[in-house]
Amino acid sequence: MRKTINKISIVALALLVTVSFSSCEATKNANNKQKGAVIGAGAGALLGAIIGNNVGNGKNSKIGAVIGGVVGGGAGVLIGKKMDDQAKKIETEVPGAEVERVDDGIVVTFDENSGVYFDTNKSDINAKSKANLDKLAKVFLEFPDTKIVVVGHTDSSGRDDYNLILSEKRAKSVTAYLINDGVAESRFETLWYGETKPKYDNTTAEGRAKNRRVNLAIVPNEKMVKEAKVEANKQ
Repeated sequence: MRKTINKISIVALALLVTVSFSSCEATKNANNKQKGAVIGAGAGALLGAIIGNNVGNGKNSKIGAVIGGVVGGGAGVLIGKKMDDQAKKIETEVPGAEVERVDDGIVVTFDENSGVYFDTNKSDINAKSKANLDKLAKVFLEFPDTKIVVVGHTDSSGRDDYNLILSEKRAKSVTAYLINDGVAESRFETLWYGETKPKYDNTTAEGRAKNRRVNLAIVPNEKMVKEAKVEANKQ
């Protein structure tokens, strides 16, 4: 009995240390380049930020493969610094966009209130949206060692099949515009989910407006990861 109790105590202590470490103020306040060394593998938070609900759905394997996992250790710190710099640049150049640093990536969200606007039931990009995408393209050209995932969503109004097609058209419109601005086509993966991945409450007007969105996830490409690992090994 005493041995069993001792084993339980050891496990409990280990869990307590783990929880304390992950919730301590230093980790909470750490910027993303620091978190890269702590979190280790997996990019669930980034996936959730892009597609909203139903993250665990097996149909998300394609986008999960594109995103990859979080790079830990010294390489993660170096990658985090580069992604921090790029996120700050996007915030400066495209003030209308909602920019988040999540895991090793950056999530840029465009909805009806932030940067890229689509008229009701339309997928063409208007003049104001073009201006913001032009600025975003310049940042992508300045930071070439990334992959870009463009994901289209709608709210739950209307037919499922119509919303799926609309989200596809809007995501492809954004991708095509950025490619036309000179960003390499090979950097893009374009996906769409219609109304199936709400991030906000579709029973409210505000929630529906936020669900009518296009997300861009910017993640390190193989070149950036490889170079970061080589540099980290030299330190």
